[in-house]
Amino acid sequence: MEEQPTRSRTVRVRIALDVICVHSFLGYTRFTRAADQLRAEGHRLEVEFLPFELAPGAGTEGEPLLPVLERMFGPQTVRQSLLFAEQVAAEGLELHYERAVATGTFEAHRLIARAARQGRAEQMVERLFRAHFTDGLHIGDGATLDRLAGEVGVTADDFGSGAAATGPDTTAETERLRSELDRVRRLGVGGVPVFFIDGVQPLTGSPSQAALFAALREAARFAPAG
Repeated sequence: MEEQPTRSRTVRVRIALDVICVHSFLGYTRFTRAADQLRAEGHRLEVEFLPFELAPGAGTEGEPLLPVLERMFGPQTVRQSLLFAEQVAAEGLELHYERAVATGTFEAHRLIARAARQGRAEQMVERLFRAHFTDGLHIGDGATLDRLAGEVGVTADDFGSGAAATGPDTTAETERLRSELDRVRRLGVGGVPVFFIDGVQPLTGSPSQAALFAALREAARFAPAG
């Protein structure tokens, strides 16, 4: 008997993350690979990003990350971070902590929200992770964010002319982001990443690619067709 083709399903995923969180970077990288596997089977994914600040209220002056980690958490944290960088290199992640810049991420999340309105959120998130952990760019800096937006093809929208724009529209956008950050914390998110995949239990931390793919496949079984 001829095998029937798999019906295309649409799986909805919400991911809470922060682009200065190394576990978010690892988890999201694994998720994108699992998502590619699911899409290769003919299914669709709708991915939404939920903002979370690892360091709420942190400034955007920009300091070398390793001295900040040592000052706040001690030299053991620095050693653990460098060891972790070696371990995840096997998965293709380049973590250059010696270049990384400590910064707040409110403006980066504002850029992700703008990218989402233009259908480019997944590409923007990946570029921000790579900018911070691999390229050593200051992703709290407005000019840097504007340049990264241009690389991804994110343009000005109704909320302003760039990541560092000001005015009534961007004020509304800022208030919307603050409300969303509060809402995500009220959901019970106290650490990231968290993967909310419709129809299955939320996955926290940085699950394996296999675990993420299995969860996506399970969700596809019950997701709407089309």
